[in-house]
Amino acid sequence: MITPDLLLDATLPDGGTVDVHLADGRIAALTPAAARRPDAGGADAPGTVRLGGALLLPALVDGHAHLDKTFLGAPWQPHRPAADLRAQIASERAQRREVARLAPVAERAEALARRMAALGTGHVRSHVDVDPDTGLDHLHALLEVRERVRDVIGVQLVAFPQSGVVAAPGVADLLDAALSEGAELIGGLDPAGFDGDVDGQLDVVFGLAGRHGAGVDIHLHDGGPVGASQLRDIADRTAALGLGGRVAVSHAYALGELGPDELDLTARRLAEAGVAIMTNGPSRSMPPVGLLHEYGVRVFAGSDNIRDAWWPYGTGDMLERATIIGLQGELMTDGELRLAADLVTSHAADALGLTGYGLTPGAPADLVAVAAGSVPEAVAAHPERLLVLHGGRVVLDRTR
Repeated sequence: MITPDLLLDATLPDGGTVDVHLADGRIAALTPAAARRPDAGGADAPGTVRLGGALLLPALVDGHAHLDKTFLGAPWQPHRPAADLRAQIASERAQRREVARLAPVAERAEALARRMAALGTGHVRSHVDVDPDTGLDHLHALLEVRERVRDVIGVQLVAFPQSGVVAAPGVADLLDAALSEGAELIGGLDPAGFDGDVDGQLDVVFGLAGRHGAGVDIHLHDGGPVGASQLRDIADRTAALGLGGRVAVSHAYALGELGPDELDLTARRLAEAGVAIMTNGPSRSMPPVGLLHEYGVRVFAGSDNIRDAWWPYGTGDMLERATIIGLQGELMTDGELRLAADLVTSHAADALGLTGYGLTPGAPADLVAVAAGSVPEAVAAHPERLLVLHGGRVVLDRTR
């Protein structure tokens, strides 16, 4: 397939219509479509793609996934309900061994990564289980997958202690090794609710982050004041270590359960410290996206689990995820729908520390064109993907 060097008649998020010139995997220039003077009867030159006014977005960004957990690529696995978080983790441990005999972790992870790419996701942050049961096996598998899919999607890895940090002997050493062997971030899991030792877990997580120069992304499901207290602890440690912009808390259900005064206190601390919040649009206790945005908290989105032991749902489509968050958060106006789109584009790119992201000359040509006339329509209407580029290379082309 010919690598395109000119995209004609693209509608930008601001409503303008341009021709996009590409060179060496980057955006070379944006010129008003009206300035074009085509040969009235001639065929398009090789490398020219007509978008016909379709909306052009920078590549979608999935800020939170679990590539190593998916059952995609294996036969359908019925969901197995569990009584609580610990029981679910134990059930998953047994089920993942069964599924690994049907399809290896790397095979399933690659299938999901390529599906994400075809839907327009150019970058994904994947948490990868690091625990006494798997050791670093899942990390090594995903490091191999990352290399195999690098031409279609960028993968960022978080060493995730699914079995806890303090509660599971040896995990701190495994996390240390994971950061030495290729993980860019260190994760955590409910310091109070799972480990029962907030300071103990956060000492390990932030200590390793400081030692390795790594980012932090902590799963926090603990609700109410207990969860809010941990959010403020995380903010304080982030500020003390100068890690603003490199720390995220995933889920943060507590923010959807607080009264006005405690929410005000917590949101201010998060904003001041530069701690980002990830949501996947849960059916309960979703953080108040619009309000947090007003406080200056960086809120971004992720798909979370996709067809695995945690739930049978998920498609890997980040525009669909923006729709889900919009529905859950009652985001209705065009401005609110634009915010929902930001969660899966610019906000997520900022949270992942992506450089040069966007629709400007010099930026990588990581692009997705969708069958919509505006950003609000793209969030509300679940449009078809027409063209996906990664580094200027064609991942998907339905324009011909």
